[in-house]
Amino acid sequence: MEELKLTSLSGKNKTVVETGPLRIGAGFTVIAGPCSVESEIQLLTIARAVKEAGADALRGGAFKPRTSPYSFQGLGLKGLKILEKAKRETGLPIVTEVLDPRDVSWVSEFVDILQVGARNMQNFSLLKEVGKGYRPVLLKRGMHSTLEEWLNSAEYILSAGNPNVILCERGIRTFEVYTRNTLDLSAVPAIRELTHLPIIVDPTHGTGRVSLIESMSLAATAAGADGLIVEVHHNPKEALSDKAQALLPEAFNRMVRKVRTVRACLESLS
Repeated sequence: MEELKLTSLSGKNKTVVETGPLRIGAGFTVIAGPCSVESEIQLLTIARAVKEAGADALRGGAFKPRTSPYSFQGLGLKGLKILEKAKRETGLPIVTEVLDPRDVSWVSEFVDILQVGARNMQNFSLLKEVGKGYRPVLLKRGMHSTLEEWLNSAEYILSAGNPNVILCERGIRTFEVYTRNTLDLSAVPAIRELTHLPIIVDPTHGTGRVSLIESMSLAATAAGADGLIVEVHHNPKEALSDKAQALLPEAFNRMVRKVRTVRACLESLS
């Protein structure tokens, strides 16, 4: 692996990314919410539920990169305004995906953390633009990307001036078809050896199956992840995107309790 100047662990303390009450990389952070913002009622219902269950931040897509051009693409500005309202009501910081370099500045006015999705991990124009900004960036691993390629993408953001990068392992594409992707949990301790940046895990996209999310969340926690990002929907059957992989609020509540217990046990052993 070629030498990475800014992401390298060498001689650096672990980065803690702070925004509002969040300190990602210090403690354990749970980010939860729907794949897409569909309506005000939908988002506020879910936001209240994940807040009650112990989530630390709210995720929700206002812009959705979809495989088919005929699939729901998100509500755009309307969705951002709904996210902003949910933050005012619950106090939860907001995480949303940005797709276009031209949108970075104005989307940043509504949210706390900008997500760069797997499809855009090597969109270098976008990486440079979020690097020029002031919002923390949640950088998802590309579905075909090596750790070195992923860290080089983070290097683009850091070299543009933004030190607040959170890595997110969300599964890679393999020949296995039972799961949506293959969640690479070996990436968590490997990243620990390579970089000072915090790493969270997305078991939702990593598996694509509700039945596997809790198990992989517990495994990710045990592997040393700094947090999780999970899709939650109060009525998955009616969801406009990713309905097969969204946890019900009750299941999310149970999972959070178990995850926090595992994390507490790990801390007691360290």
